[in-house]
Amino acid sequence: MSERPIRLALAGAAGKMGAEVVAAVQHERDIELVLVADRSHGGESLRKVLGTQFPDLKIDERLGAALDREKPDVLVDFTHPAAAPEHALSALTRGIAVVIGTSGVSSDDLKEIAIAADRSGKAALVVPNFAIGAVLMMRFCELAARWMPNCEIVEMHHDAKADAPSGTAHLTAERIGRARSTPPKPIRTEVFRVEGVRGGAHEGVPIHSVRLPGLVAHQQVIFGARGETLILRHDSLDRSSFMEGVRLAIRRVGEMKGLVVGLDSLLFEG
Repeated sequence: MSERPIRLALAGAAGKMGAEVVAAVQHERDIELVLVADRSHGGESLRKVLGTQFPDLKIDERLGAALDREKPDVLVDFTHPAAAPEHALSALTRGIAVVIGTSGVSSDDLKEIAIAADRSGKAALVVPNFAIGAVLMMRFCELAARWMPNCEIVEMHHDAKADAPSGTAHLTAERIGRARSTPPKPIRTEVFRVEGVRGGAHEGVPIHSVRLPGLVAHQQVIFGARGETLILRHDSLDRSSFMEGVRLAIRRVGEMKGLVVGLDSLLFEG
């Protein structure tokens, strides 16, 4: 007898990423989409909102009541940094594992989510970037930082992105900071003709955020040493690039416990 499929709830189903997730899982035999929620389209049909190729599920506006009704195994959240923590806590207190794809969740909210995950015995998997290539890029940056500690990050995203810098850039800077074997050479600019032109910095890594129409999600990390440079770049040209990672997270989050950040533990086991 085969195992029953994973019962999946999706918050933010009517958004661009939500629609991509629905398309990515609706024909998977081991994943059953049982609940779709979106505050902008409560009571409407998902098929009516997104198109005839999507399942005819009623969109719930009140997530908590819907979780009680459908009792999913996993909640995936692609909403807004102001809403995602509430959704995660609502699921965890009901014993439901959570995958958070929403970027910009604060460190204080993550602490609350971690406590709730520990209490529930379930996992809260927070993923700044679901693209496999982006995860590999961050790993390569850790290797490069050991030998080339001076670097800067340029992250480029679509003009509707709510947060800056991106979660990927923030996490990349943290990993570079931990991986450096020596501190970077101080670089000082004496005259600034434009305020903020050198960008912000996290863990001693300058970060520059670009927001433009036509972009999806892009990041390059430029390493510099005497007489040479190394550029590591990843481009998501379409949101479908994130779906392999989303499916992996849905299938594996049930095996995890506590707060987990990134897909690394799933890609680089052992």
